[in-house]
Amino acid sequence: MTSPEGTLLLGQTLAFTDDPFVVPVDAAVQHARRGAVLMQAGKIAAVGEADKMRALHPKAQVVDYGDGVIMAGFVDAHAHYPQTAMIASWGKRLIDWLNTYTFPEEMRFDDPAYASEIANRYLDLTSSHGTTTVASYCTSHPQSADAFFEAAKARGQRVVAGKTCMDQNAPAALLDTAQSAYDDSKALLQKWHGKGRLGYAITPRFSPTSTPDQLAAMGALWQENPDCLMQTHLSEQTDEIEWVKALYPSARDYLDTYEMHGLLGERGLYGHAIHLTDRERARLRETGAGLVHCPTSNTFIGSGIFDMMGLVQDGQRVGLATDTGGGSSFSMLRTMAAAYELGQLRGTPLHAAQLIWLSTVGSARVLHLDNKIGNLTAGQEADVIVLDLASTPAIAQREAEAETLWEALFPTLMMGDDRAIASVWINGAQVR
Repeated sequence: MTSPEGTLLLGQTLAFTDDPFVVPVDAAVQHARRGAVLMQAGKIAAVGEADKMRALHPKAQVVDYGDGVIMAGFVDAHAHYPQTAMIASWGKRLIDWLNTYTFPEEMRFDDPAYASEIANRYLDLTSSHGTTTVASYCTSHPQSADAFFEAAKARGQRVVAGKTCMDQNAPAALLDTAQSAYDDSKALLQKWHGKGRLGYAITPRFSPTSTPDQLAAMGALWQENPDCLMQTHLSEQTDEIEWVKALYPSARDYLDTYEMHGLLGERGLYGHAIHLTDRERARLRETGAGLVHCPTSNTFIGSGIFDMMGLVQDGQRVGLATDTGGGSSFSMLRTMAAAYELGQLRGTPLHAAQLIWLSTVGSARVLHLDNKIGNLTAGQEADVIVLDLASTPAIAQREAEAETLWEALFPTLMMGDDRAIASVWINGAQVR
């Protein structure tokens, strides 16, 4: 039974006071070797030193995680929950991969029971990996969005999602129209957006699968509902970009296919953004749009190497994501490892603090939710995870040699999996 004074988690605590891409790591991070987090009524009520917090809250229920690292839950800023069952499908480029694996699987989501089964399976899998918030594409079936929101609502979980809109270049069973996409999206938005911890994202899949009329309809809906997010894909693969040029010959570039239809803005989320022109980079920065790096997907389907450090130094807003199921893992730990490896290929390896920032505060900022989630600070919603820094023999023997917090954390970021997630709390309730 939960104490009326709340729950007090004890262990190492890790929070951010600033952006480690902007200021030195030691100035950006607040770490307590023996800290405590007080959770009350679904919120983080206080964070401090363990002894002081225990003295201040003697009636709180205490859960002691020893040397476990208590931090904010991971925030996955771009995923496709309907691709759960066909994750890790072999060997195709993006367009062939969609036609061979993705579209056939997405056709199954006209069945509400199947959509509900996969939605719950997906949220089970991601929470077991420490992900407490996700932004997901659904399929073109409205019932797929209903299933996802219903599953999240039952768990008290914060999610962002939207019905995927496509009216060309996809199987007939998945196509909507400009009008039906507008009508369905508007109805879902009115039903779910802002209800509890749920947010709606207007979701044109990408320019190749939407006609100009549909993109314009989505732009109009976004203008009518500017507090919503809009999510889509941008410049993932070079052959995709050539396809966009053929479909939209009057556009200045890929981004312009969105911009000319009212789909460029501060609350826009642009997945991948690997092969950007100088104009695209400038416009994305000017508008304050969010870019989402999907490293395991970029390597798995051979898309290219995202310019993380260059874009961040340009002042871009960047988050991190698994891109399930183009991404080959449900784990944000594996995603951080892949981001590190791609950074190495560019000669700009990321620090452990920067990787954790991207998977928490950075992704929350991209989703415009950093006032609610993504950090271990008082007033935030109580989405909290605990990392075991010795979860496997290989990790434990390396951690034993560590002399600093970052040396102790880094092996878990590189080699960790769901075994490293010692505990997960969502909205102040323990789910693992």
